[in-house]
Amino acid sequence: MWLLVGLILSRILGLGLLAGPAAGCGYESCPATKPDMLNVHLIPHTHNDVGWLKTVDQYFYGARNNIQHAGVQYILDSVIPQLQADPTKRFIYVEVAFFYRWWQLQAEPMRQVVRQLVNEGRLEFINGGWCMNDEAAAHYNAMIDQMTLGLRFLQETFGECGRPRAAWHIDPFGHSREQASLFAQMGFDGFFFGRLDYQDKANRQKLREMEQIWRASANLQPPGADLFTGVLPNGYSPPPALCWDEFCSDNPIVDDVSDENNVDELVAYFLKTAAAQAKHYRTHHIVMTMGSDFHYENANLWYKNMDKLIKHVNVQQLNGSRVHVLYSTPTCYLWELHKANLSWSLKYDDFFPYADGPHQFWTGYFTSRPAFKRYERLSNNFLQVCNQLEALAGPMATKGPYGDGDSTVLRRAMAVAQHHDAVSGTEKQHVANDYAKRLAAGWDACQVLLSNALASISGKKENFVYCNYLNISVCPLTESASTFMVILYNPLGRRVSWNVRLPVNGAAYSVADPNGQLVPNEVVPVSNFTQQVRRDRGDAARELIFPASAPALGYSTYVVSKMAGGDLRSRLVKRLREQARPRVHTWSPSEIRNEHVRVLFDPATGLLREIQNLDKSISLPVSQNFFWYNASIGNEDSTQASGAYIFRPNRSEPIHMAGRAQTYLVKNKLVQEVYQNFSSWCSQVVRVYAGQTHVELEWTVGPIPIDDGLGKEIISRFETPLQTDGRFYTDANGREILERRRDFRATWNLSQTETVAGNYYPVNSRIYIKNKKLQLTVLTDRSQGGSSLTDGSLELMVHRRLLYDDSRGVGEPLLEPGPYQDGLVVRGHHLLFLDTVESSADQHRLQAQQEFMAPQLVLAPGGGPPFRRGQRSLKQFSALNQELPHSIHLLTVAQWDPSSVLIRLEHQFERGESANSSQPVTIDLLHLFSYFTITSLQEMNLVANQQRDAVTRLSWRPATGPARHRPYPSLNPVSVTLEPMEIRTFLATVQHTGPSGG
Repeated sequence: MWLLVGLILSRILGLGLLAGPAAGCGYESCPATKPDMLNVHLIPHTHNDVGWLKTVDQYFYGARNNIQHAGVQYILDSVIPQLQADPTKRFIYVEVAFFYRWWQLQAEPMRQVVRQLVNEGRLEFINGGWCMNDEAAAHYNAMIDQMTLGLRFLQETFGECGRPRAAWHIDPFGHSREQASLFAQMGFDGFFFGRLDYQDKANRQKLREMEQIWRASANLQPPGADLFTGVLPNGYSPPPALCWDEFCSDNPIVDDVSDENNVDELVAYFLKTAAAQAKHYRTHHIVMTMGSDFHYENANLWYKNMDKLIKHVNVQQLNGSRVHVLYSTPTCYLWELHKANLSWSLKYDDFFPYADGPHQFWTGYFTSRPAFKRYERLSNNFLQVCNQLEALAGPMATKGPYGDGDSTVLRRAMAVAQHHDAVSGTEKQHVANDYAKRLAAGWDACQVLLSNALASISGKKENFVYCNYLNISVCPLTESASTFMVILYNPLGRRVSWNVRLPVNGAAYSVADPNGQLVPNEVVPVSNFTQQVRRDRGDAARELIFPASAPALGYSTYVVSKMAGGDLRSRLVKRLREQARPRVHTWSPSEIRNEHVRVLFDPATGLLREIQNLDKSISLPVSQNFFWYNASIGNEDSTQASGAYIFRPNRSEPIHMAGRAQTYLVKNKLVQEVYQNFSSWCSQVVRVYAGQTHVELEWTVGPIPIDDGLGKEIISRFETPLQTDGRFYTDANGREILERRRDFRATWNLSQTETVAGNYYPVNSRIYIKNKKLQLTVLTDRSQGGSSLTDGSLELMVHRRLLYDDSRGVGEPLLEPGPYQDGLVVRGHHLLFLDTVESSADQHRLQAQQEFMAPQLVLAPGGGPPFRRGQRSLKQFSALNQELPHSIHLLTVAQWDPSSVLIRLEHQFERGESANSSQPVTIDLLHLFSYFTITSLQEMNLVANQQRDAVTRLSWRPATGPARHRPYPSLNPVSVTLEPMEIRTFLATVQHTGPSGG
């Protein structure tokens, strides 16, 4: 009898009905599969948006279920007992922002249970970022930071078993090549996503190319940025009829003696579904995502039915079935694909734009919520400043005379803001407000830290002031004080020059640099445009302008004094200012210029008509105007409307804002600017500062009128005679440049159905067109949608206001009421460069970096006491012993722990992009910093959760032949070489030595 029982148990185990876990985590924990069968990997998962229809808190606690029933804490509460009860069960979790909060609420016994589940590979973390970030509107700096934040928590909490092996972006709306490159550099073995263009998917299914190798960098030596990438078969949902969550309406599996028994029916359906899916994939393994948005609040529903599914499908093997079903994870599925030892095709481009139907291009979110996109960009700038000063000042930054400073608040708020329903602009309005509120709280905490750090470094306890509304000329201190200090902190590794512009009410000022030398300055009127935007916030009548500079990773202090006209020096300065006072002309201007660039205008229309690069003796006719597309509300072709996600104009030709602009001109020795008024809700300043090689266009748009019952999508369009052969160029998340071709996709024959929206791409920092000789480049100050719809033209969408929802779940139109409830006003900048093709990269790379990592202005009335008795006051300071070469960017300087600093160095040029700047560069990192001494150094992977020499990734074989594995050089701290587009990450143990400077 016992022999018979043993044979039966052996047979059952052979069918995989009671298979136990393997030892260890990661690939070692993967369950056994059957090489002679089709193995169906069931992946129990939940997708938890870090804000979307509800705020982060509302989702976590399960509040406001009248909006959406979702409570993340209950998901984890429910899943853990299921995993405890059955060693065969698996579950993956992704969003660390939520898991971290849940973990903080758990008692130690529960934490021990979770640690055991993680160590056994039964609870597995996938992706591991603080959130699942957007890939179109997110900048690479913020993407790296949010991934580092989540992965560090997992590493510190669970050790090596907490490190994800697979990236998992199942919900973002299109996929960036740079994202894949970064994932590869983070050490991931593979990447799975759910959304891709419907035509692309159909083509891939036909060719069985749902899985391939993504060669995600044109610059890094393969396989450094190669990433195995798989498209999930059903988005991230279960197959139809196999959803067993409380949100689902599918029938449970009834396998009792009952009239409702449906086992045979469901098993037959499952086998048919698996066979159909397998036709599109190349191995004996397929995956089914068993879960969806906020599933598993009642995990018993899912697992009880999946247990029955596994049991009844696998028992069919006794009847000759060749299908084997098992609980699995993306890691284990990836492992089986790797063991198949196949060669895989290569992909070189990206997955933008994404469409889920012929008239449904998800290209509107490239611009949606433009004010928040700008706030997010500024917040990252401020976070890097905060990180740097915390690392430079050490403990004094967080515990100082101004209170407890904290960079963590802004770091976490920025990480949340990268979520694919945050910076994307695809959230409900009250959720967008919550994201902004979190960032504001982070700014407050970092401002305390900055005050502590600056007092410690400068030696003076000033009353530091942060004016956050300078873009609308509001700053109470500068508007009222007769004397004040301006501290210009530069977060870059090279000296920068910056034009300071401050609201004032005086008529004449003197400005002294850190050495006491007078700096030229000008006072100009605050424009009517600005007064209209700021309304009752501030009453400055004028703006003070002066050129300033700050050393690498340091600051300069300028002293501004209002001229009273008393002493001889004041009278002299006043007389000089009167001789050079600004000339304001109300007639139509013909040109503005400086020593590098000349801008010509059509006197009849007041519109831009030509740009000249005086250094290169080149010119190009360039016209610029604002237009709008009326938003579609659906037509005979499709009911699809324009909304937060979807861009769909109701016709291909936009409407002119105005055939001419009302203009006036301001000219002085520091700046020349033309003020253009196009309508009551659209204006622009075209500006050239002395010394600049580019033209600045400061646009103000809104409130967009909707009285005619039509939503509108506003663009700035540039038109030139350049012959561009349907090609234009955009950046990928602020890094590498991709060529775009109108009405073309590199991997399938496109059937274009929307000639405007179907040619829109994300522009994170720049877009350009060129012929063989000239290049016209536009830099943006936030992420926007852009295109070139005809040869020689460029357009960027700057604002949108819509009256209808686009039926993608958000459930409300993108109306954005703004602070006065009458519609949002948005102000921004485009920087315009004309150069030769050979020289353009040196211009736009450096300027884009300077705009993204702009100097931080900190103000003070002056006269503060010493920080410490006898401490020397420093009016200028640099934390570097020498400037970095201009092709090298100091991407990260951040406190890691009390004795360690995280440092990232980046080569910011591509191969062959510049004759000089694209060369490898070697840095002495050991002696780079003046404010601390590096006592030990270890090189890490990009997210600092593995030592660089310990990183081993699965090797995948491309169809074109094996990639050449380049041995990574051993670390020599005094000779760190960076190749084009390479980022190297270090953990440095440091000792603070104090400031140097004068």
